[in-house]
Parts: sequence; structure tokens; C-alpha cells
Amino acid sequence: MEPVLSVRDLKVHFFLDEGLVRAVDGVSFDVTPGQVVGIVGESGCGKSVTMRAILQIVEPPGRVVGGRMLFRGDGAEAVDLARLDPRGAAMRAIRGAEIALIPQEPMAAFSPVHTVGDQVVEALRLHQRKWRPTGPALSSADARQMTVELFRDVGISMPGERVDAYAWQLSGGLRQRAMIAMALSCRPRLLIADEPTTAIDVTTQAQILNLLRELQRRRGTAIVFITHDLGVIAQIAHHVVVMYLGRVMEQGPVDDIFHAPKHPYTRALLRSIPSLLATPQSPLPTIAGSIPHPLGRPPGCAFHPRCPEVIAGLCDRRAPALEVVERQQSAACFLYHRDEAAP
Repeated sequence: MEPVLSVRDLKVHFFLDEGLVRAVDGVSFDVTPGQVVGIVGESGCGKSVTMRAILQIVEPPGRVVGGRMLFRGDGAEAVDLARLDPRGAAMRAIRGAEIALIPQEPMAAFSPVHTVGDQVVEALRLHQRKWRPTGPALSSADARQMTVELFRDVGISMPGERVDAYAWQLSGGLRQRAMIAMALSCRPRLLIADEPTTAIDVTTQAQILNLLRELQRRRGTAIVFITHDLGVIAQIAHHVVVMYLGRVMEQGPVDDIFHAPKHPYTRALLRSIPSLLATPQSPLPTIAGSIPHPLGRPPGCAFHPRCPEVIAGLCDRRAPALEVVERQQSAACFLYHRDEAAP
């Protein structure tokens, strides 16, 4: 099965007065139809910048400087998103219609001076030719009725009334559901969820995850789920990509990553998850140190200053390439191979 999205050696740099920041430095992964790919890592590892690069919404002074992002729309040949003009008609036709986004904070994503229903109606009418190539234009009344049905599908109570509400009149869970309705309004092939459960309580979080699983099962939509919460990834993802300081440290099927992690960074992340089996009042396990400043990236493997299994004279001088180490599992670590990453 051909991937919906193939990212190869993606590089996104920010050109600052203080120096060059390699926010994304050679990231590669695939997303196949009906699959949920989880991208995990500590804050500052490049997860959200990768998402913004796919949608071509990286803000200056950042820009995509290398790599490919091959996207396959419905019945169309693959197009390299990295070669499209971010403001051009081709990219605008894909963004929001073929590739949709659920942002981290819906309160900031929704306009406070327009009702949530009007904003979904606008998206429906803007991209209507994507799913209605011929015939009369979609009227406001028809778009409003479709919005009510979308709200009902995502579990919003009293959808006929909620379409006339402003974002600030809704609870966090309802705002997130309305944002999911907007993202799904144009029947995208790929849905990017950028930490959609971060700003809501755990009960609503479980409801949102169940909703996404059900919608993904019914529609077969491919999902890229970005989060720092490994517990969420264990519930929803099929494939996991572990990032650190702009690079992929490990990737593979979710069961393999959780039960047989290969990279020391992945093992450290899993150890840091609180457990009910831990000794009461014992200190929580942590990863020593912190992510280096982007302008002070260490030589060699970026994780080596914090790694308990560092190989002196090797990890601090050379950056390992991402290579297959077991079945469908890949890791960028000299514990398994001596291949060096491309500069």
C-alpha cells in the first residue's frame, strides 16, 4: 500500500541573528492510509515544526531548506509539498482540504469574533469543489446544515444551538470537538493532530481519543498524532516516531517501541512514565540533564551528553544514521551499527 505521506530527509532551519537553528534536521517517516503515526519527544525536539513544514506554514525566519514531502491525494499523482509555493493555489487547495489540522489550543485557533459554526461554514464553502467538483455552489443554508451534522457526528450536544456559539462560550472539550469537526469537514486524506489533548482534563481527553479512534475507523483517515504523552500514544498509535533535537532517534510499530525499545533515549522516556507499581513516596525517574540549546547543539549524537550508554570517542564525535536494527524497528544509535548520518 502506497503511503499517503512520505517525508524524506526533511530539514527546516531558522536563520536568526544569533546563528542558525536546525529545528528539523533530516527527518524521515511514512504514513499509510488508515494508520495513526505518533510523533513523540520532549518539548523543543521539533515535533510541531515538522507538522508546520508539512502544511507549509513555517513562519520566517524559518524555512524548509531540504528534503521531500510526497503527498498522494485522492486518485492523484504524488506531489512534493516542499516544492509548492506556500501561498500558491496548489498548496492552498491541499491545506485544509486534503491535509487538515487539529491545533494544540483551539481557543487560540478559533476567531473570537465569529461563531464556530460560521468558521466551519467558511471552510466548507471554500473547499467545496474538492468533494463537489460539479453542480451549483454550496449555499450558506446547506453549509450550515452540514455543520450541524458534523457537530452531531463529533458528539456535540444541542448542535443546532452550538453552531451559533462563540469559542469563548464553549468549554475546552466542546471547543476541541468543534475544531475536530472543522478539520473533518472537507474529508481529508491526512489529519494532523498537534497535541490535541494537552489543554483538557483527563476525562475529556479520554472522550476525544475515543472520538478520534472511531472517526479514524469509520473514515479510514490517516492521522499524524503529535504529543509528548507516551500514554496517549500507547492508546491510539500504530507506528511511533521518537524525535530528539530535530532528528529521529527511533521508529517502529507501537508494540515494539513499548516492549522492546532500542535507543537509550526511548528507554529513558519510558522509564520516566509514572507507574502504579512504583514504591510509594519514591522519587520519580527522570532523564538526566536537559535538551541542549538549539544554538549550542553538541557534536556527534545530540543525546550523548545525557546518555547512560554513551561510547566515548564515538558518540561525541559522529552522528549515527537511522538504520534498521530489528524487523520493522529502526534506531539511530552506535550500539547497533556504525553507520554515520549524512552531514
